[in-house]
Amino acid sequence: MANITEAERHLVAASYHLLKALQATRVIGNDAGGILDELGLRLSTVIKLNDDQAENIKDIETRLITSHQTITSLHLSYSRIWASGPVIILEYLQAVREVQGLTESLEGMALNRTSKGVLDQAKTTLYMAMDRLQNELIHILVQNRQCFEHEYASSLPVFEVHPIYEESVISNDDDSAEDASLKGRSSSETEDCAMDLIHPDVVPQVKSIADTMFSSGYAPEFCLAFTAFWKDVFAEHSMILCVEQLSIEDVKQMEWKQMNSKIRKWRVAMRRIIGVYLGSAKRLFDQVLGEYGHVSSACLLEASRGPLFCLLNFGHAVLIGPHKPEWLFCLLDMYEVLADLIPDLDALFPQEAESLIRIEFHELLSQLGESVRTILEELGNRIATCTSATPFQNGGIHHLTKYLINYILCFAEYEDTLHFLLQDEEHDREHRDEERSTVARVDPNPSCALAAYLQSLTSILEAALDKKSSLYRDSSLKHIFLMNNIHYMVEKIKNSKICPYFGDDWIRKHIVMFRQHAVYYQRTTWSSLLTFLRDDGKTGKAALKARCQEFNAAFEDLYKSQTRWVVPDPQLREDVTIASSKTVIQVYRNFVNKIINSIGEKHIKYTEQELGMYVMDLLEGSSKSLSHSWKR
Repeated sequence: MANITEAERHLVAASYHLLKALQATRVIGNDAGGILDELGLRLSTVIKLNDDQAENIKDIETRLITSHQTITSLHLSYSRIWASGPVIILEYLQAVREVQGLTESLEGMALNRTSKGVLDQAKTTLYMAMDRLQNELIHILVQNRQCFEHEYASSLPVFEVHPIYEESVISNDDDSAEDASLKGRSSSETEDCAMDLIHPDVVPQVKSIADTMFSSGYAPEFCLAFTAFWKDVFAEHSMILCVEQLSIEDVKQMEWKQMNSKIRKWRVAMRRIIGVYLGSAKRLFDQVLGEYGHVSSACLLEASRGPLFCLLNFGHAVLIGPHKPEWLFCLLDMYEVLADLIPDLDALFPQEAESLIRIEFHELLSQLGESVRTILEELGNRIATCTSATPFQNGGIHHLTKYLINYILCFAEYEDTLHFLLQDEEHDREHRDEERSTVARVDPNPSCALAAYLQSLTSILEAALDKKSSLYRDSSLKHIFLMNNIHYMVEKIKNSKICPYFGDDWIRKHIVMFRQHAVYYQRTTWSSLLTFLRDDGKTGKAALKARCQEFNAAFEDLYKSQTRWVVPDPQLREDVTIASSKTVIQVYRNFVNKIINSIGEKHIKYTEQELGMYVMDLLEGSSKSLSHSWKR
């Protein structure tokens, strides 16, 4: 029978007494008497139940008072219950669970004035206990938090700006890129590891508090306190890792060196926060809250929301910037870090309710990839349109050649990522017609998309160099220029990690090219000069003296101009000058031997040895001169 209120209980008692009075009279018939007997039985049952409930409430009240006294006594006796040993903790938890059980019993009863007062007392006691549990929780976390921030802050890598990052497509800096560390990575960035955010021994204590508060109906209060603590901790980590809340305007106004430094710090922060801190936090959150379904990952998301969105906002702000070639490697670094961490993010936040954060990071990864592709596409255009109206001084290695070759040498550090982005299916569909012809012209390689791209860049460079060579009035200097630049390309590429993407055929072809230009240089330089030394049929002394003087004057002019020309590679310069010496000295020796008897030794200005020595002075990049006046 359902429980009745206090008023109903009094009504039942009055009815029962009235019934007894009726039964005492003799005027009621048998049928009516039977009805009254049955009604009397039921009313007596109701009265007994009411008496039992009153007794039960009295028992609950007695137990509640005992538990309340235990809880308040422990509160007064121990400033930190969870630091007072397992016996005290057990006594406290038993008292709290007793109050919890009594509260549930009272909530299952129909409330009268007495039972409502007992229930209010139970709820007050339970609230007092829950408030203390929250304080105990925070104290445990504060006292047992593992202090690893300073260790990781002191081990953050000190980055130096890569030379490539600072160059434009017309940089004048020397090539030193391949000797520098491209990514600036250190063990502190790349070695992700799980760690204990709090001492392992206190995890069961935290879980006992969580279980007690959840079973008492205080799950939101536990989650709020637990999440707020770790939110503050992650904010501290972010400050240590130099993660700042930057607006798009802040990023757009940064100097490139400052931006480059912040991107590198962003990479470290991504690996630390997602790969280490949140991975470790998930393990702790699951240990404490794992049995409560999605609560664990929801709390983790709430605790980490600030740092995660700060990292996201910076990534999106970087993408607003101009897509210049010097941005490529920073964007690739960002892309690779994020690509590595995407599986971790998906595992950290698997619930549908947390899909927004996953989508945001996946979208950032996609946009980084698209920015990389944009830079790669624009790079060829920049090379092709890098024009000048004056020839490059002294036929040396053009800055554009140095820039591009050292730029693509750095691709070796990102070959898997670049190959993936270059062969992206959607990208291929958009540019299928353009890329088909390019791929068809290259040798098959393990990563043909990257091979095709690299070879197309060097082809564009060769075309640009050919245009620049046409600015030289002196054909000899034109061939020196082309020889220098093609030789530089070959030497850099054949000794690098990207050589397989070019293949042996490309190397052999370009060796032949720069050697041909060396031959063309020999022909154009010496053919006109040697005409003075060849027999023209005139054997008169005056004619022979004139030929000697003309040769000397022509050689001295050549010496003055070509000592200023430069072949930077010592071995290549030696090969060219030795070949020149062999060409000239043999003809000069034959000429001198034929005419010396006719005009006498005093009219021979240069000996064979002197002429050979002067030829070896050529192409050193330092202008010298020989006097036209001569006395023997």
